Amino acid sequence: MEAYGRKISDFSDWCAAEGMSLSYHHHMGAVIEREHELDMFMKHSSVPLLFDAGHMAFAGGDCEAVIDKHHARINHVHTKDVRNTVIGSIDRDSDCFLDAVIDGAFTVPGDGSLGFEKIVKQLAGRGYEGWFVVEAEQDPFANPPLEMAKKGHSELLRVMRTAGYTVANAA
Repeated sequence: MEAYGRKISDFSDWCAAEGMSLSYHHHMGAVIEREHELDMFMKHSSVPLLFDAGHMAFAGGDCEAVIDKHHARINHVHTKDVRNTVIGSIDRDSDCFLDAVIDGAFTVPGDGSLGFEKIVKQLAGRGYEGWFVVEAEQDPFANPPLEMAKKGHSELLRVMRTAGYTVANAA
């Protein structure tokens, strides 16, 4: 992990020098997916963090603990939600990530099991002022994208306002 963290940090530094900043996105099926892996990566790197609540929850991590530990490096947030009933039924020995997506493991805020009001309030309390992005990997036939985007956007605006954020130009 030390070598990986150094290589990604060197690449991130080079990109920043070229005018393009990077964020590391922990993700299912990637090198860094679980909380302890993210902790080790953060220890051995200097790269800013894209925090993805849905991927951390899917990996069995504690979203609130991750925010507490790494809030100073979070510069981008994906507000993907999860459906715990679906996650609980996945056979992690035989089902792949795409199976979980098609089965409905992920959704938008306001349609799943995570408490985004608490997550967003925690980020606000730590001074976070970066991007919040509504995201959900889902079967588009079972979950029409425009309808789900509107639902997630509405919930994200609600919890951001509750957390004290001022949202400019929001519908």
